Amino acid sequence: MEYAFLTALKRCCCQVLLAVCGGFFAPMVWAHPHSFIDMQTTLVTKDQQLLGFKMIWVMDPITSADLLYDAGKAQAGSEIWKKLAAEVMARVLTQHYFTVLYRDGKPLKYRDLPSEYSLSRQGNQAVLEFILPLAHPQPLQGKPLSLSTFDPTYFVDMTYKNQQALQMPADVAALCKISLFTPAPNASLQAYALSLDKSDAPPEDMDLGQQFAQKVTLQCQ
Repeated sequence: MEYAFLTALKRCCCQVLLAVCGGFFAPMVWAHPHSFIDMQTTLVTKDQQLLGFKMIWVMDPITSADLLYDAGKAQAGSEIWKKLAAEVMARVLTQHYFTVLYRDGKPLKYRDLPSEYSLSRQGNQAVLEFILPLAHPQPLQGKPLSLSTFDPTYFVDMTYKNQQALQMPADVAALCKISLFTPAPNASLQAYALSLDKSDAPPEDMDLGQQFAQKVTLQCQ
């Protein structure tokens, strides 16, 4: 499986599509965003330390269509699903998991490869699950941690439906509070984002996606 993943990563790094889109799905509609991902995240912890995050990304039906077509009637866990999972995960890796994590104003690093990942079918939607491992475990206590997941170009809308999409182990929940903040960009920024068609890309220094990105804050006592 790791060989398939590394092969897919090498191939995906060469794809022009990624350089143009900044995302990992081909645009399917005329205005931003083009694809939609419903996210769920669970803290991975041990001995009062944060090791990483288990992420579940449920893709919208249009975005999922090509993946599900390629999978056909293959059984879950089959070689076809493993190959597709490796290809999608490789694209995610080219964008550093589409995720930033900060503590005390400093970005924290991740390991180069996920500790596990899989792709599956949920009705007419594709579901990517993976564990994003930190390069170095972080003590839960101390200054708050701030997590955001987004496509910088805003071609892909990546959101949590509500607070319940964020989970942590029971022993951690007794000590920690997790909060979800959803920004409200002004009308002119929203209009600009909606005006972009599939051939447009916002200036890199604008960081359009981050201006729409939700922020998850973890504070432990």
